[in-house]
Amino acid sequence: MSKQKLKVGLIFGGRSGEHEVSLNSARSVFAAMDKDKYDVTLIGISKTGQWLISGDAVLALTGETNQQSAMLLPDPTEKSLLQVSSDTETRSVAPIAELDVVFPVMHGTFGEDGAIQGLFEMADLAYVGSGVVGSAVGMDKTIFKAVMVANNIPVLPYVSTTRSAINADIDAVMTQITTDLNYPVFIKPANLGSSVGISKATTATELRDGLLEAARWDRRIVVEQGIDAREVEVSVLGNDDPIASIAGEIAPKRDFYDYEAKYVTDDSELIIPANLDAVQMDAIRALAVEAYKAIDAAGLSRVDFLLDKQTGELWINEINTLPGFTDISMYPKLWAATGISYSDLIDKLIEFALARKQDRDATVRSFDVPEA
Repeated sequence: MSKQKLKVGLIFGGRSGEHEVSLNSARSVFAAMDKDKYDVTLIGISKTGQWLISGDAVLALTGETNQQSAMLLPDPTEKSLLQVSSDTETRSVAPIAELDVVFPVMHGTFGEDGAIQGLFEMADLAYVGSGVVGSAVGMDKTIFKAVMVANNIPVLPYVSTTRSAINADIDAVMTQITTDLNYPVFIKPANLGSSVGISKATTATELRDGLLEAARWDRRIVVEQGIDAREVEVSVLGNDDPIASIAGEIAPKRDFYDYEAKYVTDDSELIIPANLDAVQMDAIRALAVEAYKAIDAAGLSRVDFLLDKQTGELWINEINTLPGFTDISMYPKLWAATGISYSDLIDKLIEFALARKQDRDATVRSFDVPEA
């Protein structure tokens, strides 16, 4: 008798500036999944938040196939993805696919920030990646830095601000930044990744423009001290006892490793392993695991570091709890170089998702009040 396939919901797209990156990641993950092991349901989320299912949900999101609405209820007694009828007058839902585990291949807001993880928790489903807390802290650059400081993990000087403060008095915000930091600085939306909305400023004009651009993408903005640094990254895998890959280095041909360099042109050099001595390599891998544990990450993360070219000081830059999974993404490339293939990596992530669910199931959810 053949072993029953695991029913996996591959979820991608979403209401995020990283929507297109997610589609590319989903294509790569789906192509690498062992169809003899997994019965995969493709679930696309449009830019407006509509859940879609079809023979090829990636094409459905680009308008190239018929779109069929779907939904997942926050109901632990209903383990199925539901298909929504197209008849608006007699709208109905019906189960279309049972799910054993969901694999979100989503980046940015509503996918990497704990929002959809909360839905999975409510639905009592196993899912790949960090939980609500780990996702939210990893996503929010300001909160992440505060957690790193609390755990004595070095971060560069920074200033946090808000869209409302920028709209009310951008000159005052700029004065605060230039008082605390020196040019160059990097301006970033607090809750976005893939370098969307990020800019480098070396003048007051560039700082003003960068603040206005970042404020388009998030209500909270972080401005970081720029340094002459090497960009080093480590992939982390696991739940309570995670392991770190060898470190890799990015040598961007552009001013910095921006969205186009990451996903469009592929013109940055990825150096794997990074040119580090044994002591530096061990220190970076250990610090990556420490940061991963500090935010209660699970499943996977890519941890990014800055290594000062002059002083050799090491600074943690950020953690990505659902890193890019495209064919030119650093996360799977680092694991391939460490000895775990792309398809084996997917298997391990699903195994960790099921183990995390088993751990959650061991938690007592009700309390019997003793009689007086």
